[in-house]
Amino acid sequence: MASADTATRTMDAAQMNSHGRWWAPQRATWWIGVLFAIGSTCFLIGPFPGLVELVGSEIDGVVFFVGSLFFTSAAALQYVDGGVFRPRGLDWWSNAVQLAGTVFFNVSTFDALRRGLDANEYDRLVWTPDARGSICFLVSGCLAVVAVRKARRTRDWWIAIVNFLGCVAFGISAVAAYVVPSTGDALDLAGANVFTSLGALCFLIGSLLLLPGSPASDDAERRFTLDAGHTPSTKETS
Repeated sequence: MASADTATRTMDAAQMNSHGRWWAPQRATWWIGVLFAIGSTCFLIGPFPGLVELVGSEIDGVVFFVGSLFFTSAAALQYVDGGVFRPRGLDWWSNAVQLAGTVFFNVSTFDALRRGLDANEYDRLVWTPDARGSICFLVSGCLAVVAVRKARRTRDWWIAIVNFLGCVAFGISAVAAYVVPSTGDALDLAGANVFTSLGALCFLIGSLLLLPGSPASDDAERRFTLDAGHTPSTKETS
């Protein structure tokens, strides 16, 4: 039978491990998940008609732009964390293309803040970079799914699948948001808003799945805490 001291240490370690699974700022992947979650939330609530009526179109546009900045910061961190100069595997290309896509969204959401654009100017300054960003996301999502194809039903596989669905939704939204020059109206504004929110919801789910530590990192944290008496560094647990 384990002694009381051993049982206490085990309980403390379990509590530390449980807390560390969701609160782990020492891990780069945790920050990636947090930043993507904030950006996704902005794109999730931005298309809601009630928000536009409540805060106005200008503030609503700022919400999208801020969300795109969080997307870019998360994508940049993911790209750096994946290894800037390491051999270029599928995951490296996925991260790189995703980062490029977020920059396109920065451009499109910033230009969308400009007032008085006609249909041609809107398509050139806002829709074109938005479409390019959506294409980058689709390519990135495809590469991510292929990269984890042998790890079916794992957390990484589910993250890739959910994010890919979000990329598809963003692509549909981009098509629906095209402004027809002859009419000055979007092809399907309601559809663009719906699929933007659906895509953002998928990205939000994927980002939240990044927050808990992996079983390997949890085991490493518990082992270092109990056996070595210290908390492992980011490099050791990520």
